[in-house]
Amino acid sequence: MNPLHIETPLVESRPISRHAGCRIWLKLENTQPTGTFKIRGIGNLCQQARREGIGHFVSSSGGNAGYAAAYAGRNLSIPTTVFVPSSTPQDTIAKIEEQEAEVIVKGSVWDETHEHAAAFSDEVRGLYVSPFDHPLIWEGHATVVDEIAQKIPKPDAIIISVGGGGLLCGVIEGLHRNDWSRVPVIAVETEGTASLSASLRAGRLVTLEAVTGIAKSLGAKTVTRKALEWSKIHEIRPVVVTDQEALSACLNFAVDHRFLVEPACGASLAVAYSRPQWLTGAESAVIIVCGGIGVDFAKLQEWKNFCGLA
Repeated sequence: MNPLHIETPLVESRPISRHAGCRIWLKLENTQPTGTFKIRGIGNLCQQARREGIGHFVSSSGGNAGYAAAYAGRNLSIPTTVFVPSSTPQDTIAKIEEQEAEVIVKGSVWDETHEHAAAFSDEVRGLYVSPFDHPLIWEGHATVVDEIAQKIPKPDAIIISVGGGGLLCGVIEGLHRNDWSRVPVIAVETEGTASLSASLRAGRLVTLEAVTGIAKSLGAKTVTRKALEWSKIHEIRPVVVTDQEALSACLNFAVDHRFLVEPACGASLAVAYSRPQWLTGAESAVIIVCGGIGVDFAKLQEWKNFCGLA
């Protein structure tokens, strides 16, 4: 069975390299069929479940993970139900429904939606497709590093955005299986979503009281425990950027590379654009451009107004 994800381009960015002061490579996960890296891990999990005879997929995500689960279900001919919080935009719901999934609105935030989805999954004896917390998801996300390692020499850092920690765990797994275990991961969150940073400071899992700001795709109140476990044996450098920095990075990226990405993705790009001190001494770094389906020109203008950048 062929994987549901594609091998994405790895390109050098001359304009972003000038900002960063080192050679920047972009792993363009925004060009996946689902618009994000999520299909790597979720596709891997769903394909394994299909081989095991699972007959129903259930997701809890009002965005990229739900869309990836719906895409996987349609391509694997498995009925899929996606639970989304009430804050999910109608156009995002429509995109998920275009993938032939049933969408059910439950809960005001993801954590509440997750509880409804998990209970429904038990009822239908289906597979609960977590947005980020499963070994097969991490295994699938690790393939992004496999592809990078085939194309370029070992970089001095990998830069990623962090929400629930699924991509973080996958990237570190991929670094270790490619003998790049000494490559640090610069893990970027926005001020309103910084559960990983708080957990690393405390040395234990910290649950945010609320998720705030415009980077909704990073909106997990608590990161997966595996992320904290990895921090004991792999160098993770947490960085917290403002919403304004994340959005400015999105706008600059649109000019420099003609792609629209969500503020959640702009967070990682912001390190190169506005926090180059985190790359001091590096000769090269890879930014995983995670993408996002929840962006268009109207939303960019709305975010600009919210951030005072209009």
